[in-house]
Amino acid sequence: MALYHDEEWGVPVHDDRCLFEFLILEGAQAGLSWETVLRKRERYREAFDGFDASRIARYDARKVRALLADPGIIRNRLKISSAISNAQAFLKVQREFGSFDAYIWHFTGGKTLLPGRRVSRDVPARTAESDAMSKDLKKRGFRFVGSTICYAFMQATGMVNDHLRTCFRWAEI
Repeated sequence: MALYHDEEWGVPVHDDRCLFEFLILEGAQAGLSWETVLRKRERYREAFDGFDASRIARYDARKVRALLADPGIIRNRLKISSAISNAQAFLKVQREFGSFDAYIWHFTGGKTLLPGRRVSRDVPARTAESDAMSKDLKKRGFRFVGSTICYAFMQATGMVNDHLRTCFRWAEI
């Protein structure tokens, strides 16, 4: 977790494949700890074809059965089926906006939000931006994208810098 925090969490992401990976993993995390998902991330990458949305969008019942039998991932039928439908919705967003990056970053005006929080109790579970993102994603057919999940996604992908001001990463990012 320290390595993830120090090297990855909060770094702005603009690569569509990486954004899709975070979206799927944040949804898989619902009801679980991020540490659980992070430990399974490498297997997720293998099982979900490197988070290639065009491949995942075509998964059939046979592939779903294989995923449900894979102990290296979170074997929840709803989360697995949402990854497939989210891949389909993701591809539609890419076609409409040119990239998922262009679409998703518009919720922060194309820049990282810098709230500059001083203590962890000031970090919210959701914001007006994550509420808007969640509402729009759901309208477009995405699932497992509630406001809290969207805010965690925003934190992970650097759309908001929620490192505390006392953290060395706050100034770096």
